[in-house]
Amino acid sequence: MGQHFDTKSVHLALKSTNSIDSKVTPIYQTSAFKFTDLEDLESFYQGKKEYLYTRVGNPNTDELGSAVAQLEGAPSGVATSSGLSAILVGVLSVAKAGDHILASTDIYGGTYQLLANELIDFGIEVSIVDFDDPQVVENNIKENTKLIYTESITNPLLRVENIQEVVTIAKKHNLYTMIDNTFATPYLCQPFVEGVDLVVHSATKYLGGHSDVTAGVLVGQEELVAKAKTKVVNIGTNLSPFDAWLACRGIKTLSVRMERHVKNAQALADALINNEYVDKVYYPKSVSPKGNGAIVSIDITNSCDIDTFFKSLGWVKIVPTLAGVETSVSYPLSTSHRALPKEAQDELGITKGLIRISVGIEDQADIIAAFEQAIAISKK
Repeated sequence: MGQHFDTKSVHLALKSTNSIDSKVTPIYQTSAFKFTDLEDLESFYQGKKEYLYTRVGNPNTDELGSAVAQLEGAPSGVATSSGLSAILVGVLSVAKAGDHILASTDIYGGTYQLLANELIDFGIEVSIVDFDDPQVVENNIKENTKLIYTESITNPLLRVENIQEVVTIAKKHNLYTMIDNTFATPYLCQPFVEGVDLVVHSATKYLGGHSDVTAGVLVGQEELVAKAKTKVVNIGTNLSPFDAWLACRGIKTLSVRMERHVKNAQALADALINNEYVDKVYYPKSVSPKGNGAIVSIDITNSCDIDTFFKSLGWVKIVPTLAGVETSVSYPLSTSHRALPKEAQDELGITKGLIRISVGIEDQADIIAAFEQAIAISKK
């Protein structure tokens, strides 16, 4: 250590944590890890030391990838900067220029944009087709098809994917499968256990659970995840240590949160189905013995004034996302699915009166009352 103030202020004494038995994993908020000499540095490249540079790996991001892999019953996982970046590195782990991907029509709008508009610059061809009919899926498989992509519960119309059917088709044609399990979470559904090769999560949503982190996780076959990890490093889609730490903290309460989310969502769906001013209620069926998900979508196009409805929600938050502990609503037509072509919106049912409700963990009666009041005020 130098003797002068300017030097001392930079070279703060480093506190060793090796002998400190913390109950939770500390936040390794560092961009790099130190070495004693060149031989020590070389030991990283020989596989004798775990960490070099946080873009390459960090204890917090590794903990998140491993935690979600365990929940999904998968051998390996990698954390990324967002759900979309997790999808991207997953796709690039199995497909390259000249390959073809088959994806479901009723997927998240951001995923649609990535698959339909961005992958073309990578030389990857994508077909978006209706997965309701397995024959349509098979008819669109090409010689260069490598991957079938869908969502366990689709966004925002909440169709429950027939995972076994997708896996059967893929295995028949020697294709990889990848499923976004964000809406169901491992609490309700474990696609890897059902034979899916790669499972992706926007950890921003239920895994983090508190609307304070943006993160993604990809889990699945060890060989494929290893390839995806290389993409994370080389493309730079790594997650920050603090965001990984927050997501891991959120996962600890995933089960208790989801139990309340799901019960509240079922109660809200039941109440709105019986409301004469709700044109249609979308809510999944037969997802899991534990319940059918925490999202309810409704269509009030013909019965309510949309602007008045949103202005009458009271304490319910209007946001462009989902899955916090607070009940919130989003408007797919102007947020998640606004970039879809008009014909695609119409075909899917993304109408001017479609509302996606992310049901929180508040008192059940208060949630139902908030929506019944907004509907009553805005009814035509």
